[in-house]
Amino acid sequence: MMLSRNLARLSSFPSCTRSLSSRIISSTSAYLAPSISGNPATSTSPSLSPDQRQVLDSAIRVDQAGEVAANYIYQGQMFILGKDPATRPILQEMWDQEKKHLTVMNLLQVQHGVRPTALWEVAKVAGWGLGAVTALMGKEAAMACTEAVETVIGEHYDDQLKDFDRLPSHPSIDLLKGVVRELRDDELEHLDTAVGQHSQRAPQHALLTAVVEAGCKIAVEVCKRV
Repeated sequence: MMLSRNLARLSSFPSCTRSLSSRIISSTSAYLAPSISGNPATSTSPSLSPDQRQVLDSAIRVDQAGEVAANYIYQGQMFILGKDPATRPILQEMWDQEKKHLTVMNLLQVQHGVRPTALWEVAKVAGWGLGAVTALMGKEAAMACTEAVETVIGEHYDDQLKDFDRLPSHPSIDLLKGVVRELRDDELEHLDTAVGQHSQRAPQHALLTAVVEAGCKIAVEVCKRV
């Protein structure tokens, strides 16, 4: 039952953008270029109404917090599973993408003058703990953690893109939408990887993913506000 539910949810995400190799233009590269100071899309922020400001602030705040947590999840998993020659490169590739995501979110936070979450340190500890504990349960459980997290985050990014329709037309907003789409596609690639690495063979898979998904949803809502 749980397997069918998760596969149905996975198939509901956009399939045409699920491959990194199929992307012609990378939105995040605008922030990772040697110099971004001359680009209004990466150096300016629009004038917003209070409601629009809330949309933008909460989105960047929660996305930045999520990338902090994601980096520490992989750090915890690597601490336990990093000596496994078959598992290490898989985790490292996903972690390297999360490092890039966090760099971009940090730059977006500064660009738009958004207050970071007050739970920054909590995100680090919780992320590392979740990564380490699931890795101690075995490779499949670590992948089940990734499957659950990325399922929630994929849905979260899709909801966020709908919220962005309330924001005005501006070069920085257009770029932000592209960044969020790219991050979503990367996270869904991680979901694909986790399933391909037999995440659904993890002990108590249904319970494990339900608990992780519930925790992620709570964290998303809290970090939007705190």
